[in-house]
Amino acid sequence: MAIDKQNSPQKLAWPVPEYHQPERNRRWYIAAGIFLFICLFFSFFSFSAWRLVFLGANANFLFALIIIIGAIIMIVNDGREPLLVNIYLTKDGVSVGKKFYDYDRFKDFSVIYKPKQSLKNLYFEFKNTMRPRLSIPLRHMDPLLVRNYLLKYLDEDLERTDMPLSEQLTKLFKL
Repeated sequence: MAIDKQNSPQKLAWPVPEYHQPERNRRWYIAAGIFLFICLFFSFFSFSAWRLVFLGANANFLFALIIIIGAIIMIVNDGREPLLVNIYLTKDGVSVGKKFYDYDRFKDFSVIYKPKQSLKNLYFEFKNTMRPRLSIPLRHMDPLLVRNYLLKYLDEDLERTDMPLSEQLTKLFKL
C-alpha cells in the first residue's frame, strides 16, 4: 500500500482466491448424485395418467447435455485448488487479476461487513445492467479503509445490507 502526502493510500492491494471452494462432505455428493439422476430421468421420461412414458424423439436432450457438462465441470474443478488473484484499487479503477475496470463502468459500490456471519465482501454494480455484479472478498483488508478509499471515486449503495440472494443460494447449496 503506497501512501500519498495527505496520509491516504494511493492504491490498495490484496490477494483473493479465483473462486470459493466449499467443503463438501459425502452426504452432499450423494444428494447431488440423486439430483443429477432425477434431472436426467425426467429429461427422457414423463408421467401421463399415472403411467411412465418414454419421450423418445421429444426427450429434452439439450437439458440432459447441460446437466452432464455441469457435473463434469464441477468434478474437474473440485479436484484443483483455486489460484490466488491480486486485487488492486487505484485512482484509475479496479484491477482483478489481468482484467482492469475503469470506475466509469460502475454505477456504485457497497461494502458488506458482518463479522458474526464471517461476511466481508466488496460489491460493484455495473452501469450496464446486462453485466453481473462484481463480488470481491475483502479477506484481511479493513472494510472501512476500502470504503473510504472508494468514496473518492464512486457512489456508495447504502441500501445493500446483505449478501445478494444468488450468493446466499450458492453458499447454501455449496456450489
